[in-house]
Amino acid sequence: MRNVILVATGLLTALAASSAAPLEAPATPLAAAPVPQERGQVNRSDFTPAAREAVDRALAWLASRQNANGSWTNRVGYKLYEDYFGEEHDSIDVTAIAGMAFVSAGHVPGRGKYGKNVALGVQWLLSKVRDEDGYVTHAGSRMYSHAFATLFLAEIYGMTRQADIKPKLKRAVDLIVNSQNREGGWRYQPIPVDADLSVTVSTVQALRAARNVGIAVPLETIQRAMRYVMRCAVPRRGFSYQAATYDNGMNDTRVSFALTACGVVAMCSAGMYDSREVREGLRVLPQYKHSLIPGKLHYYYGHYYAALCVEELGGEQTARYRDQLAAIIVPLQEKDGSWWDFPLYNYHQQYGTGLALMTLARCRKAAP
Repeated sequence: MRNVILVATGLLTALAASSAAPLEAPATPLAAAPVPQERGQVNRSDFTPAAREAVDRALAWLASRQNANGSWTNRVGYKLYEDYFGEEHDSIDVTAIAGMAFVSAGHVPGRGKYGKNVALGVQWLLSKVRDEDGYVTHAGSRMYSHAFATLFLAEIYGMTRQADIKPKLKRAVDLIVNSQNREGGWRYQPIPVDADLSVTVSTVQALRAARNVGIAVPLETIQRAMRYVMRCAVPRRGFSYQAATYDNGMNDTRVSFALTACGVVAMCSAGMYDSREVREGLRVLPQYKHSLIPGKLHYYYGHYYAALCVEELGGEQTARYRDQLAAIIVPLQEKDGSWWDFPLYNYHQQYGTGLALMTLARCRKAAP
C-alpha cells in the first residue's frame, strides 16, 4: 500500500504540472464536440502487459457477474456521511458502467468476445425507460443512474445505429432537459428544484454524447449548465459540491479531488480549456490527495474523472499520467479480477470494477 500511495503522490504532481503547461486551443463547444464513433476498435497492444492482463481478468470477472436478464447487481440506495444505506437490486447505473467498461475494451453488440453481454445490457436498460417521461429508473434509482444510462445508450447508438435505441434515447435526453433547475443544474430526482455539481456533470456528459449522435440538445441547456458549473468554482480551492450562493442557505460547499476533477471535465467538455476555473482546478488537485484513499467510496470515481481531465489536455502530461495511473490501479486488483470501491461495507464491487476498467482504458500508450 505504501508504494501505491507514493505513486499516487507522483501522479498528482504530474497532474499539477499539466496546469502550468500551455493549454491547447479550445475544442469545439459541447453542443458540437465530436465523440469518436469507433471507440470499440481497440488495439490491445496499446496497453502495457500488466494493464492488459488486469483488463482481461476484470472483463472475465464482470461478465461472470451479469444477471440472466442482462443487468448487473448493486446496492441501490444512498450514502450518508461514511455509511451507505440500500438494498441489492438490478442496477441501472452499474449496468451502464459495466457496459461502457466492455465498450472501452473493444466489445460492442455484434463485435468482440463480450459483445453479447453488452447487447443484453442495452436491452435491459431500454426496458427500463419509462414510457410516460423517459426516466431510466428501476428500484428507486435516481438521476445519477439515468445520466449514466443515457450516456451508455448514446455511445451504443453512435456505434451501431440500433433502431430501437433512438426513440428511447431521445425521451431520456428530453427528461434531462426538462428537469434542469433554474440555476442550470440537476439533482437526485428529475425535479427542477436544487442542484449539485456531481449530478450536473454526469448529465452534461450524457448530453454531450447524445448531441454527438444526432439527438437534439438545446444550446441554452448547455449554456445554463456551464454557468452553474462555474458557480461551483471556488477561487484557489477547486470546485465545490454545490454553488456557494444557493438561495436557501443550505448549500454544501465542500471541495474534494473528485469534485474538482468533475468541474474541470465539464468545462473542458464545453471547450473552455483556457478558463481560469480549469487552470485553477488542475493546479489545486494535488491539495486534495487525502480524499483519494483506496477502499473509500468514490476512489475510482475520482480517478476516472481525473483521467478525463488530463486526456482533454493531451501532450506529454497525458502520457506520463497514463503510466502512473496504471501503476496505481493495477496493484489494487483482487485475485479474482475485481476491484472494490467500498469494501468496508461489502458494497460496490461491480461498480468499482466497471469504473476501474473505464479508467484503465485511458492508460493506453499514446500512439507514436
